[in-house]
Amino acid sequence: MLEWRNIPRGFVMGISDLIPGVSGGTIALVLGIYQSLINAINGIFTKEWKKHLLFLIPLGLGIGLALLTVSHLMKWLMTAYPKPTFYFFLGLIIGIIPTLLKEVRYKETFRSHHYLLLGLAALAVAGTTLIREDNLGAIITDLSFFDYILLFFSGWLASSAMILPGVSGSFIFLLLGVYPTVIHALSVLHIPIIITVIMGIGIGLILTSKIIHYLFIHYKIATYAVMIGFVVGSIFVVFPGLSSDIFIIFLSFSAFLGGLVSAYLLATIENRKIAQKETL
Repeated sequence: MLEWRNIPRGFVMGISDLIPGVSGGTIALVLGIYQSLINAINGIFTKEWKKHLLFLIPLGLGIGLALLTVSHLMKWLMTAYPKPTFYFFLGLIIGIIPTLLKEVRYKETFRSHHYLLLGLAALAVAGTTLIREDNLGAIITDLSFFDYILLFFSGWLASSAMILPGVSGSFIFLLLGVYPTVIHALSVLHIPIIITVIMGIGIGLILTSKIIHYLFIHYKIATYAVMIGFVVGSIFVVFPGLSSDIFIIFLSFSAFLGGLVSAYLLATIENRKIAQKETL
């Protein structure tokens, strides 16, 4: 049976993947479906492929719906209100960290090397702010064969980033100079570009999920430590700086609180669903 509640989950993940610095993997952690997502992607080529597809299809529909419908809105928000937009996701990211630590019972399970892994992972993600480029690149309109190759491998690399909490797929597009082209293609439904990028994303997701699935099985606590480190590091990537405009400060503060509340509510809802399943 299709898990229809994955459509709104996928919609939220799709919105996050439109914003450089915000990771769909982080949102999957917020929603409490990260390990289920990894297991489902990794299980597509197993005997239980039908069960995993029933999980992934609604999620994919939600992501696709967000990419096709919200790209215009996100372009407007990033142009008109970039700081409040980033502050909302900053609140969302900070709000989920206590839940992640509680989920892994860090006080009981973490050892010194786990804290070291967490710190190194946070530094690695935070360090990406040093390689940001001011030039976002121009929209490619007259595409050559090599441009499609670039878009394919950009999708491949971006999908590997999307599935890792704290690492943004859009940021990878930004670094490779194809972010404006991809966003423009989504907003005007340029089908050849969209299909090329989706093919790259699909292959990247499958390969990366296999690695993460193995790590969760054999090194669960260490993997969680790294994941939480990625999320902590993304705070520095997403932080948009301060504004001198009183109205923008008010909007940013409100958006930040909205992100914190959203993270709390999402975690509470997911915990209730898990508790209900355990009592059945």
